Amino acid sequence: MNRRVILVRRPEGKVTESCFEVTETPRPEIGAGGALLEVRYLGIDPTIRGWLNEGGNYMPGVAIGEVVRSNGVGVVVETDDAKQFPLGAWFMGLTGWQQYWAIAADEFPPVTMIAAESEPMDALNVQGQVGLTAYFGVVDVGQPQAGETFVVSAAASGVGSIAGQIAKLRGARVVGIAGGPAKCAWVVDELGFDACIDYKNEDVTARLRELAPQGIDVFFDNVGGALLDTVLRRIAVNGRIVLCGDISTYDIAEGAVPVYNLKYVMGRRARMQGFNTFDSWDRYGEATEQLGAWAAEGKITGREHVLDGLERAPEALVRLFAGDHLGKLVVKVT
Repeated sequence: MNRRVILVRRPEGKVTESCFEVTETPRPEIGAGGALLEVRYLGIDPTIRGWLNEGGNYMPGVAIGEVVRSNGVGVVVETDDAKQFPLGAWFMGLTGWQQYWAIAADEFPPVTMIAAESEPMDALNVQGQVGLTAYFGVVDVGQPQAGETFVVSAAASGVGSIAGQIAKLRGARVVGIAGGPAKCAWVVDELGFDACIDYKNEDVTARLRELAPQGIDVFFDNVGGALLDTVLRRIAVNGRIVLCGDISTYDIAEGAVPVYNLKYVMGRRARMQGFNTFDSWDRYGEATEQLGAWAAEGKITGREHVLDGLERAPEALVRLFAGDHLGKLVVKVT
C-alpha cells in the first residue's frame, strides 16, 4: 500500500496539522518508460505553503484530496526503462508527501539522478533545490563582489545559510539575520559569517547601522514584510535586493504587509529582482558540480533537522514557520 498525506482543508492564515490527513491507497502502477520510486526523504520548504492555496504560486495549487506537493528523494524499486531509471538508483523530484511515487517517462519538472558517491540527503540540501536556490540567487542575481557587504535574512535556514557561505567565497563581508542566540552563534562560529543580528533580542535598525555604516550592497531576502522594509533604509547606492522568499507573510490571511521604503531603492538606484530556479534548468549541472566541489573541499556545509515518519510531515511544515530548527528541515519517510 501507498501511505500518503493529502490536503483536506486549505489553511486560512497559519497552517495547522488539521489541514492534512494520512491515507492509504494501492501502490501506484508505472506507465510505459516510467519507474516507481520508494520515497525515503522529504524536503520541507516554505514554497509548500503557497501550493496549499487555491491559486498556488509559480505552480498550481494542490487540490483538496490530493497528495501535498514537495521535493523528495528515493530509490527506484520498479522500472520500465532500466537505462533511464536503473533499478536501485536514487533520484530527486517532486515526489509529494507519500511513500511511493510513479515517475512518468516525460516527467516535468524532470527528475535528477543522484550520483553514487553523493549522500541522498545532500540532494535536498547543499546539492539540491536548497543549494541551487542559494547558488543562482547569489551568483546570478545578487552578484556580490569582494569587499561588499552582503546581508541575508533567515540566515540559519537551509537557503540562507548556504547563500551566506557562497557570498563569503566571493569575498563579501557577510551579515546574517536570524532568530535567537543559538542560530546566530551557529552561522558565525561554524559557517564563518562575519556577524549575525538576533532580530528577536536586538534592535535590527541600530545593528544594521553599526554593521553596515556605508550601506548594504546586497540583501538576500528570505523573509519579506517588515524586515525587508527595515533593510531597504540601509541599501547602498547601486545595491541589489534578491527576492528569494516571503516567509513572514505566507501565513497572513488578510494579505500583503505594506512596504514603505521603496523610495530608497529608487533614490539609491538599487535593483530588486525575484527569481526562480526553474528558469535555470539548463545550468543545473554546472551548479550542482560547483556546489559539490565546494562541499568536498569543506568550503560550504549544510545541516539537516530530521523528523522521523511520513505522518510527521504536517508537523514539520508547522515547525518550519515556527523557526525552531537549524538548517534544512527534512522528514525521513522510511
